[in-house]
Amino acid sequence: MYKACIFDLDGTLANTLRSIAGFSNRALRECGYPEISTDSYRHIVGNGVEVQLCRMMDTVCPNGWPEAERLKVRNLYEKYYGEQPLLNISNYPGVPQLLQELKSHGIKTAVLSNKPDEWTQPVIAGLFSGRTFDAIRGKRDGVPCKPAPDGALLLAKELGVTPAQCLYIGDTATDMQTGSAAGMDTAGVLWGFRDRAELESAGAHIVISDPAQILDAVLHGLPKTA
Repeated sequence: MYKACIFDLDGTLANTLRSIAGFSNRALRECGYPEISTDSYRHIVGNGVEVQLCRMMDTVCPNGWPEAERLKVRNLYEKYYGEQPLLNISNYPGVPQLLQELKSHGIKTAVLSNKPDEWTQPVIAGLFSGRTFDAIRGKRDGVPCKPAPDGALLLAKELGVTPAQCLYIGDTATDMQTGSAAGMDTAGVLWGFRDRAELESAGAHIVISDPAQILDAVLHGLPKTA
């Protein structure tokens, strides 16, 4: 059914929740703000650093906050993340095996993340072998963040496939919106940061609970209730 799979990173290819929460809370703490629970970051992340920092400030300063304070927290967060982008990051069970199977069937694979490209590249390099993906793209200047379809469409062109030949795979409504806006079928995964209700309400074509099911979806298709 498909010739290429485009994967989100955070919550889809890798469990980065503890990493993001750790760097975020360190920055908040050093600026005199309370920490946020790790689990709360499931709904704080997903739309790029700018939105993430605004959501963090809204959480610790519900009555409003000066822009200068957000910038202080952001600068520290980016400093800490840039120094150790692989800290507290791990593969999800079954994902490396899935990627190997896709390759063995001639399916092209790519990564599209709202994480800055200078962090995305070392994270992928640290978790997967050098030939796992045909293309890896984090947030770059001139390309809007997801859910804008620009990045997904550029990847499809780079891979030499049409949007209809791509399955877009992610764990949030943002991912489902990205794929749909790009004219791609979407697969929502349940091992990430969000739940089935969010994925289905965002129009996921399929919702899956095990990485092995993605191969079936690519080769044969799966019902939405998979």
